[in-house]
Amino acid sequence: MKMYLIVYGEEADEDVIGALKALGIHGYTKMVEAQGEGTETEPKLGTHFWPGKNNVLLMAVSDEEVARINERLRGLKEEHPRAGVRSFLFPTEECT
Repeated sequence: MKMYLIVYGEEADEDVIGALKALGIHGYTKMVEAQGEGTETEPKLGTHFWPGKNNVLLMAVSDEEVARINERLRGLKEEHPRAGVRSFLFPTEECT
């Protein structure tokens, strides 16, 4: 089992969620209005000078689902270069 951490600009929300649902992924936790700076896009700090905010998704998936999710996330990154779609994968163990 793996845990995805996906960070992306709020403007890409419909496309990101839609892509995951199309892959059959329905379980996730979404945090909205996250602020921060990355290495590939301008800061998203919710201010007049640095407008915009990020959304963050956490989702636990089986090891078998990783390859097809990675492929689709790479496509979303290309489709939304200014949204800063980034994903990170962590080993996960269910404990309750």
